[in-house]
Amino acid sequence: MTSDPREFLHALFRAAIDSADPARTLARHLPERPRGRVVVVGAGKSAAAMARAVEAEWPDVTGVVVTRYGHAVPTRRIEVIEAAHPVPDANSTMAAARILQAVSGLGPDDLVLALISGGGSALMTAPAPGLTLEDKMRVNRLLLASGAPISVMNRVRRRLSAVKGGRLALAAAPARVVTLAISDVPGDDPRAIASGPTVHDPEAGADLSDVVAQLGADLPEAARALLLAQAAPLPAFQADYRLIAAPLMALQAAAEVARAQGVSPLILGDAIEGEASAAGHIMAGIAQSVLRHGLPVARPAVLLSGGETTVTIGAQKPGRGGRNTEFLLALAVALEGANVHALAGDTDGIDGSEDAAGALIGPDTLARAQAAGLDARAVLAGHDSYSLFDALGDLIKTGPTLTNVNDFRAILIR
Repeated sequence: MTSDPREFLHALFRAAIDSADPARTLARHLPERPRGRVVVVGAGKSAAAMARAVEAEWPDVTGVVVTRYGHAVPTRRIEVIEAAHPVPDANSTMAAARILQAVSGLGPDDLVLALISGGGSALMTAPAPGLTLEDKMRVNRLLLASGAPISVMNRVRRRLSAVKGGRLALAAAPARVVTLAISDVPGDDPRAIASGPTVHDPEAGADLSDVVAQLGADLPEAARALLLAQAAPLPAFQADYRLIAAPLMALQAAAEVARAQGVSPLILGDAIEGEASAAGHIMAGIAQSVLRHGLPVARPAVLLSGGETTVTIGAQKPGRGGRNTEFLLALAVALEGANVHALAGDTDGIDGSEDAAGALIGPDTLARAQAAGLDARAVLAGHDSYSLFDALGDLIKTGPTLTNVNDFRAILIR
């Protein structure tokens, strides 16, 4: 292993991101060309990069995709629209309308190639009848602050949408729809990736009264009515859904790099959820076991995990931070200076809504914070982890990576 633990952790993070690059993974998942037209549509943080990868193989196709501001790349014939994330804006609704228009009027010999990746829920927004864009924006803000798991968030988003939960595929009928997806969700559930615009939603009529109660009095009345209404199930259909990259693939790529450097990797899971700070405390306990007992893996070792934790803000005004920096600060506090280094970052390059992918910690993190006049425990309680790591120079800033297989965490015990 390199003598620099930070360099080692950065190499693992780069391997995880590179494993999900559409330029490397997409081509082998393309279907046969149809007799009719090919229309490419898509939504997500990787949509433009995926569109460019399609054009590298099929340069004559046309279509329209939507991605986050700053995530566009040059394409020849497929139009790229940029919109807001995680809260939608007017471009989100315009993009959804353009995409629905692109798939209308097709025949059974035509093919719709749907490029779906994380972030598509906000980026492709078509409010259900009776809702406004402002309603959807308010609901998204409530969901983001609620601490609800991503599965619950997407259940709400599907109910309130005219394009999610399989409605895009229904709009494209009778054309064949093939979905190429990059998973950013625990368990790789196709219904959860961008809220499943091309897969049947068997939960379309589910009781959501518990979610309504959790979101509280600030929930817009039109949204409340739709969430509480007895929704009719949508027509069932078969989906051709092809996963081109996923969290486990990224963890496996990082594990290969660790083995090559003589470090034993232990993948703890690709679907870890729950409060970020609680996850940090749990991971600290596992790291301490490796240090003291060589269990569940002998040193030198790296504990790898993925998934999507949450941060419940509560009533107080939060500072700056994301789930990965909050996880790391909780980990550092629980380790209390133990000889452990760690990295946590979002593979899309954006931890929450900040400009950093994540950060790094080491045995000296708490001491350095104290020397800088920062109380790590108080910062953690105030959800201001970004500010602490920024002051220490320990943030990781990759810029948009143009892919998204969710969070990556690596804990090195030497």
